[in-house]
Amino acid sequence: MTYDLFIGLVVFAAIAAFTPGPNNTMLMASGINFGFRRTMPLIMGVMVGFPFMIGCIGLGLGKIFEIYPIIYTVMKYVGAGYMLWLAWKIATEKPAGDGVKDVGQPISFFQACALQWVNPKAWVMAVTSLSAYTIASSYYVGVGFVVAVAAVMGIGSATTWAMFGVGLKHILNDVRYFRIINVALGLSLAASLVPMLRH
Repeated sequence: MTYDLFIGLVVFAAIAAFTPGPNNTMLMASGINFGFRRTMPLIMGVMVGFPFMIGCIGLGLGKIFEIYPIIYTVMKYVGAGYMLWLAWKIATEKPAGDGVKDVGQPISFFQACALQWVNPKAWVMAVTSLSAYTIASSYYVGVGFVVAVAAVMGIGSATTWAMFGVGLKHILNDVRYFRIINVALGLSLAASLVPMLRH
């Protein structure tokens, strides 16, 4: 990988990782509702799951979806259904510590890893980075660089968005504000599925 190509990859990965999307929406919502410590499995799941997904696609799994598109179609709609359920959970979540016993559970590590496969933004980032920042003569080295850069950026963005949610939790003391923010985050997560469901 050339120096210019590497710098381009880093800039692209940074912009893509830190801008809003399903992962960052869920991280912020989890930070608001559960705090940083209980959000750690979600953070780790995003940090591991997305680079793993890029590696799998780069090493040939994308070809399987081209040969058997029904597999991706099934994954897409099952995953979309699950993400809509998560959006509903976020929108109706009760803040911890408001005296209500029925408080939900944060997303687990394995759930976060699995959600990368139905995250439309993750697919765009993976396909774009693999096609734009690898060269045929050293393709597998390029895949390695893309995976490594995605992992590093994932650490920063996942932690930042979770901490942003934790910060909002401390600022907003009124339960009504929690409800408004959770509904907005749930709707944002649901709306993020529109591009995926159109294709």
